[in-house]
Amino acid sequence: MDKQVIHTSKVPPARVPLSQAIKAGDWVFASGQLGNDPETRTLAAGGITAETRQVCEHLKAILETAGSSLDRVVKVTIYMADLRELPEMNEVFSRYFPTDPPARTTFQAAGLVGGARVEIEAIAFV
Repeated sequence: MDKQVIHTSKVPPARVPLSQAIKAGDWVFASGQLGNDPETRTLAAGGITAETRQVCEHLKAILETAGSSLDRVVKVTIYMADLRELPEMNEVFSRYFPTDPPARTTFQAAGLVGGARVEIEAIAFV
């Protein structure tokens, strides 16, 4: 099985050694994305709602670069700084996955990189 590193300039580069995604056969494994604004490279202003929207936009760009899309996502893992913000995160998340949402695990983490409120990783088929 071939392994291909996926990278798009539409998503700010990470400050740690990782690939935005790895395409292996017919599968794409997208690294956890933060809600960094592509222009400022700082967290999107507006809290959990803005960060979740930006995270989903990053995932969308990465998956499309790999030849996939959000509607082909089969599993996500969502890390949140505060589960009390789950309703707001879900409201935005459901706009990006309006029908047949992926299998999902959501949990609160003790801390996310750079003070982020949310981080989401995804697995999709091509």
